[in-house]
Amino acid sequence: MDMENNGASNSAPEADIPAKEERKRDVSPVIDTTTTATKEIKVGDKVLALWRVEDKDWREVVIIDKNKDSTKFYVHWADFNRRNDAWIESSRIDLETTREKLKEVRERKRRFDEFTHESHEDHEGLGEADLKEHEELTKVKNVNKIQFGKYILDTWYFSPLPREIWKAGDDVLDKLYMCEFTLGFYKTEAELERHQKKNPHRHPPGDEIYRNGDVSVFEVDGEKSKIWCQNLCYLAKMFLDHKYLYYDVDPFLFYVVCECDSQGFHVVGYFSKEKESVNNYNLACILTLPQHQRKGYGKFIINFSYALSKIEKKHGSPEKPLSDLGRVSYESFWARSLLLKLREISNKPNAEDRMVSIGELADITSFTQADIKATLDRLQILQYSQGQFYINANPKIIDYHLQRCGGEGVPVDPSKIHWTPHLTSDRWLR
Repeated sequence: MDMENNGASNSAPEADIPAKEERKRDVSPVIDTTTTATKEIKVGDKVLALWRVEDKDWREVVIIDKNKDSTKFYVHWADFNRRNDAWIESSRIDLETTREKLKEVRERKRRFDEFTHESHEDHEGLGEADLKEHEELTKVKNVNKIQFGKYILDTWYFSPLPREIWKAGDDVLDKLYMCEFTLGFYKTEAELERHQKKNPHRHPPGDEIYRNGDVSVFEVDGEKSKIWCQNLCYLAKMFLDHKYLYYDVDPFLFYVVCECDSQGFHVVGYFSKEKESVNNYNLACILTLPQHQRKGYGKFIINFSYALSKIEKKHGSPEKPLSDLGRVSYESFWARSLLLKLREISNKPNAEDRMVSIGELADITSFTQADIKATLDRLQILQYSQGQFYINANPKIIDYHLQRCGGEGVPVDPSKIHWTPHLTSDRWLR
């Protein structure tokens, strides 16, 4: 899953590792330059490379691939998420990387992580075997850029595109063209222009279920608009690391958020949802396209998914695992929603009206009790005393946390939603 980054997640600081133990544990190949001759850099080697050339910022990388004459290397930056994997010139590689240099850089990063508590984990919940298989199959991006409407986007990850567009063994596509209305893929700009001259469509297939100003939401059935939804998944995979839904879109509904103008309805992002979820998930995958991130659409999409849950009179939760950005956005949304509700309750004059249970908060918000408890624990306002839990709704504590939750995002007006829950067949549960 994917999303806007509205804050930083917390992780426990790493423990100090004795130098002897660290050398013993680190069995990955490293360029050893104890001799005067520089050894050839091989796939799998760990070396230093310039992250920001102008700042002479050396970072550890893993060599994922290289071209035939070793003038370019495809690298994974150890300090960053896989979305930053890229081809770099050999001039940015330290050909004299030693274990001592690597150790110095790792120690500097460890101290920095202890100070900032940063984590770049993007695969929480995936099994080790699944993770290894996934990374092996998708380790090198197959498209560098995609033109989508008036935007040219740098892709972040590999996407298993239709074979007529790209297949294993093909060269990396420097630029791919996509119609923002039909979501068709084209290898050349001329092909896209010919399609646009003949294409009358200016909005996603399906029903428009929400319109508020220039923001619109369409509900698209994966079974009725299979190719469109599959292509949406291919597009999403370019910006989500662990998304597996590409072909089997039939059991899903897609809620596509658009900005509308005189030219048509331009896709901003979307979330998908199972037609019938045995686990009461109200969201399967979420994405805000990069050009629309940090505009408040991430929280809008989350808020909209819960607005539908309220209409269904259900408690909902997103499917796990969440992406790194998705987790940050959800934690911020849950915290802000609960804190505002607790502040409202704590301001009531009648003492009895200031009593609220986690179950009642779940009914008010449509959050699951598990998500509510986890959020209150994370905020350290769910406390235990004399054999029972209670919520510490001290106004100063609530205001302190609210200042750190970010804004509301693009608001959802429930009165503008024109939607009724679907009656689904039990075949989606088999």
